[in-house]
Amino acid sequence: MQVSVEKTSELSRKMTVSVPEAVVQEKMAERLKSLAREVKIDGFRPGKVPQQVVKKMFGDRVRGEIASALINETYFNALEDQDLKPAGHPLIQPIDETDGFKYTAVFEVYPEISLEGVTQLEVLRPVATVTDSDVEEMIEKLRAQKQNWRIVERSAREHDKVTISFSGTCEGENFTDGRVEDFQVVCGSKKMIPGFEGNLIGLEAGANKAFTLNFPEDYGNEKLAGKTADFEVDVIKVEEPLVPEIDEDFVKAYGIDDGLAESFRDDVRTSMERELEQALRGKLKTAVMDALYEKIQLTVPGTLVDMEVENLMKPYYETAKRQKMKLEDLNLPRDAFEEQAKRRVALGLILAEIAQKNAIELDSDKVRGAIEDMAKSYERPEDVVNWYYSDKSRLSDVQQMVLEDQIIEWLVAHAKVSDETVNFSDVMDRQQR
Repeated sequence: MQVSVEKTSELSRKMTVSVPEAVVQEKMAERLKSLAREVKIDGFRPGKVPQQVVKKMFGDRVRGEIASALINETYFNALEDQDLKPAGHPLIQPIDETDGFKYTAVFEVYPEISLEGVTQLEVLRPVATVTDSDVEEMIEKLRAQKQNWRIVERSAREHDKVTISFSGTCEGENFTDGRVEDFQVVCGSKKMIPGFEGNLIGLEAGANKAFTLNFPEDYGNEKLAGKTADFEVDVIKVEEPLVPEIDEDFVKAYGIDDGLAESFRDDVRTSMERELEQALRGKLKTAVMDALYEKIQLTVPGTLVDMEVENLMKPYYETAKRQKMKLEDLNLPRDAFEEQAKRRVALGLILAEIAQKNAIELDSDKVRGAIEDMAKSYERPEDVVNWYYSDKSRLSDVQQMVLEDQIIEWLVAHAKVSDETVNFSDVMDRQQR
């Protein structure tokens, strides 16, 4: 076997493999001899067909089979011989030869990664705590989630829910398809265009009002974006929110058996602190990844980027399938995912190199701890733990996450880290965006 390699670009390689005709003929002879014992041809007894007859009838087919077998046998040996590590599958093309067998394999290789400067990353680490006011604000949100509504015989105020029917016109054209009936608006929720909810404040049931507003420049409907519209509204009813008190029934509804408000506050604080810890870890990880991506520049194999783009697009395809939509109707532009895919591929390669060069190995105890942490919020945590350990694919996902976290910990330990004090709400609000 002879092997030659041509470098066609920074990561692209064209490998040519040649096998002597003697090897091809030897393998063909073995296969033809076997066929002579198996085939049935009129005029010859079973097992007595002359080999030259078999060769004449099946020679081309056998040579094709031998070619495929030789590719399978020689490709990986050739890679090892040339110390090549291909990224993705090769494009293999046989070459017509009268003497011997030859083929080319075109593929990309993994980039050489220099870790110079990886221990001098500059990282800004957010630091936050859960304050009493944060807890009270969260409790108010929980109360609001369980609020009811009561019809009132007065004009609408901030936070009231107003049921209306309305129509809208823009440049003389009705854009509400006639009139919208029984539409509910909570004043101050900022769900409508700016100014709409404010025009409802002060109106009572039975009131009628016409007003003019401008649609925002970035409004989703291009026909309306930035334009002036006329609205006519009829108020059907006004309701005020009824927020429940923090009594025994309210507290027990959140799983606090003793029904005490103080126990409820402690439980809320514990949950908030756990969520904050996770959010801060996530933000630190992002900061490290950003610094790492900026510090270590490398060209990534297009094959791996293509695969990652497909992974990023897969959830959209699955959603479309569930909704019985045609995939072409999604109109997903590939370039919308390409930059994210390049980043993920690059960081994956860099992190793997860091782990290999610094002997960072997966800690099974941390895997167990991570799974138990995820299981804490469930009613039967032990069932969740068993669910992860009963499936290799699910467990592998957690193992990959934990190993990545271990590498981040190593990078933080070697980085120049500056702490930045932030508010709980800043951390969690941005986390949810």
